[in-house]
Amino acid sequence: MGSEQFLWSALWKKGIGLSVGALCVAMMLGAPDSDWPNYGGNKAGNRYSPLDQINVGNVQNLQVAWMYDASEKPDPANPGRQRNRAIQCQPIVVNGILYGTTPELKLFALKAGTGEQIWKFEPLKDDRLNSNRGVVYWENGNDKCILYTVGSSLYAVNAVTGEIVKRFGKEGRTDIHAGLQTGLDHDVSKLSVNATSPGIVFKNTLILGSAVSESGDAAPGHVRAFDVVTGKLKWVFHTIPQPGEYGYETWPRDAYKKIGATNNWSGMSLDEKRGVVYFGTGSPASDFYGGARKGSNLFANCIMALDAETGKRKWHYQTIHHDLWDRDHPSPPNLTTISHNGKKVDVVVQSTKDGLVYVLDRDKGISIFPVEERKVPVNGLPGEHPYQTQKFPLKPAPLSRQVFTEADITDISPEAHAYVKERYSKIKTDHKFAPPSTTGTLLFGYSGGAEWGGNAVDPDGVFYQNVNEEPWELIMVDAAQKKSEAPRTLGNSLYLANCAACHGQDRKGSGPELPALADIGKKLSPAQIKGVLKTGSGRMPSFGHLSDKEHDALIDFLLNREKASSLPLKTANATNRPANKDGFPYMPAYVSKTWQRFTDQDGYPGVKPPWGTLNAIDLNTGEYLWRVPLGEYPELSKKGIPITGTDSYGGPLVTAGGLVFIAGTKDEKIRAFDKKTGKTVWEYQLPAGGFATPISYQIDGKQYIVIAAGGGRGQRIGGNYIAFALK
Repeated sequence: MGSEQFLWSALWKKGIGLSVGALCVAMMLGAPDSDWPNYGGNKAGNRYSPLDQINVGNVQNLQVAWMYDASEKPDPANPGRQRNRAIQCQPIVVNGILYGTTPELKLFALKAGTGEQIWKFEPLKDDRLNSNRGVVYWENGNDKCILYTVGSSLYAVNAVTGEIVKRFGKEGRTDIHAGLQTGLDHDVSKLSVNATSPGIVFKNTLILGSAVSESGDAAPGHVRAFDVVTGKLKWVFHTIPQPGEYGYETWPRDAYKKIGATNNWSGMSLDEKRGVVYFGTGSPASDFYGGARKGSNLFANCIMALDAETGKRKWHYQTIHHDLWDRDHPSPPNLTTISHNGKKVDVVVQSTKDGLVYVLDRDKGISIFPVEERKVPVNGLPGEHPYQTQKFPLKPAPLSRQVFTEADITDISPEAHAYVKERYSKIKTDHKFAPPSTTGTLLFGYSGGAEWGGNAVDPDGVFYQNVNEEPWELIMVDAAQKKSEAPRTLGNSLYLANCAACHGQDRKGSGPELPALADIGKKLSPAQIKGVLKTGSGRMPSFGHLSDKEHDALIDFLLNREKASSLPLKTANATNRPANKDGFPYMPAYVSKTWQRFTDQDGYPGVKPPWGTLNAIDLNTGEYLWRVPLGEYPELSKKGIPITGTDSYGGPLVTAGGLVFIAGTKDEKIRAFDKKTGKTVWEYQLPAGGFATPISYQIDGKQYIVIAAGGGRGQRIGGNYIAFALK
């Protein structure tokens, strides 16, 4: 870039006006570069690009500009690192350099115009692996660094050289268990704590959420802030309040000592002018039984606003009281401005797993649209305490179905309809807040409604959200040792306490995200299983809190080779929750026996299509502008079945060119939609699934669209970052 163009670009970014003559010169020199410097594009999380070189009129001329192969061969010496290879990373672009991560969570820097690698940083091999959705950039003068997490390590890497920043933490990394131990009666240091989504920087402060286990071994999900320069802990916000703190009375006394989760795993947004960070929290552990946590359980399932400098609560808005259905807030909120009752209102917008959209005043935390608090069923399991009321937003209308009725039974074929109808008759559920039971419930919302890919908002206040509509079947079982049963082995007890919440007591699992474990010995060796238990894999947490003896006992159980001499785990108290010698983790009195997708005989969702949609909502009015199926099963289309949509993982990007770009579907395509109509105007068959969110930026006057096509999620394996530009 020449000096004149650089000057014009700098003036443009600072919003300084130009004379007509200077503007003409600038136009001759070419458009300014435009970066994508944050997860979500900007700190408001809007996934909006002001670029319009690629537009509705020419998008059909997009072609591949470059590809970067981020794939890596598995390391036989580290079997636990042979993980699901999906790349969920939404890269960032700063000063023309693209930063992203590989499947093995190595950090790299590329020339954003060519895809040429500048450097690659390799974290320590003892770091446990997790899914990674992005990285954070920070600079102060010539001090420029990338912050990102691998397992429980928060790294600071020089953005120019790719070298570790040794002044940060301990030789360049900080343990993100920091700030979690206070008040607990067990050692948190070996519990699984990582960060799937990047934090967000306010001045010299990195604010970070975390991903933890969903079982009785869950670490607390407190939100922390770290000094960007030193790596030292600056403040902690207790998402499970401690004595003297607001919300403590919404839990049983001393619940904070043992109960975990209530975490922000989905990312954050920041209003830099107000100095306020906004985020959503998830459910407490364990997901489906809350007998040990009577009350509304603040600050679980809340939209939160904190002072970014101090961590002090500004306001909270709880969307689910005493969650029994795992209805986390799965994506970062959006910050935008809408017109309401003739006035401009700054709002925070949060979509949910159960397909709802909350639009709140950014300063007060009050809903812009009507929300009703209604009585709900309270016929819970023995020892349970279902909350008597729940929220029902009246606008916008739900993004997805709320209850599975007989009219929703699939109609893609007579055989599928008959198969699902028979199953439905045994487990039909009349209310979305029906508490889990031993007879079974049908739920929407575990894999969306909304999911972690997030959503996009344009300057007109139009909100774009991809949605999944898949029912799940949940059957609970009493975890107490029966007198008629043979003594429960150590391995069996450990499985119930740590694994059943996701894979079910029956070990049947559900699809690639929650794989069946009944025949795990046919896929993995004992050494490989032990490696995964120690390091975690994908969304599965590590089980570092278990001893080698306990790892071996769990492996013996999974491989059906336990000996009669295996010692049973002692029960902790009257609720029959087994505990190790430290009194932790605890297992709830009831665990999931079956937790799986509710499908037809061929594995398709048991409801009528669409099974996945892309939606546009005018936030000014709360009304839908359009809704279209997203994704396709080609084998069904060949049979003449209209486009059904598929589940999708990864979010949308909206541009000033009038386009919404999104991948994330099972058919492994990336598409562009006309943002005014929802019509598909371009699509491209990726070499592997793009289970990530695309970005857009401009280099030397050329606009690019980039998506990570890493595959996985039960599909073929990939590993490329792919850039598109006009011919």
